[in-house]
Amino acid sequence: MTAEQDTKVSTRDTVDLTRLLGFSDAFFPIIITLLVIEIHVPEAPPGALGHALLEAWPSYAAFALAFIYVGIIWLNHHGLFRRVSRTDTRLNWINLGILGTSALIPFPTRVLAEALQAGNVADQTSAVVLYGMLAALMSFAWAPIFPYLERHRERLAPDVPAGYFAAQRSRPWVGVICYLTAIATSLLFSPWAGMSLLLVILFYHAMTSEGLRNVRADLRMKVGDASPA
Repeated sequence: MTAEQDTKVSTRDTVDLTRLLGFSDAFFPIIITLLVIEIHVPEAPPGALGHALLEAWPSYAAFALAFIYVGIIWLNHHGLFRRVSRTDTRLNWINLGILGTSALIPFPTRVLAEALQAGNVADQTSAVVLYGMLAALMSFAWAPIFPYLERHRERLAPDVPAGYFAAQRSRPWVGVICYLTAIATSLLFSPWAGMSLLLVILFYHAMTSEGLRNVRADLRMKVGDASPA
């Protein structure tokens, strides 16, 4: 391959990756916009608007939870693709799977908000189960990308260490198992216990958005800095 051909291939790869990232980055604000649309002005008689707004707190709480969720997905997506230098059709399809499952978030968010506002325990349990099932599906959508990138290191940036993506393989499965556990907890105990587990899982994904190795390295550095000289 000549130098001119190399340049053309490099330019094409850059354009393809830029298009993938541009499409993905535009996707997440749309999801957040759909979440905001689900917050409605409550119907109230004259003089009772303040009380009605307070009673609508489940809508605000569900929006906050979903907003954080979308933000964490974007952080994980951003952290992953900073280490990718080239894309291909398979990687595009895997990325579409991640985006497609993320687009489902507004639906269980609306269901959860309405169930919390209604106050019926059976409906709240069903809403948490639905949220957990779709969240497990979203987590599962990430499972193929880590082994794929580890097998195709020619797609990665030069500074990505060997074994980096192999070390991340467990992250989606941890999410799937934890979401299923949240579902079981809701069914066996209470929907509030299940929602508490959902928050714990969100924290886990937030802490590992730059990868498990980076988290461990940061913790070792902090421990080292705290140790007496």
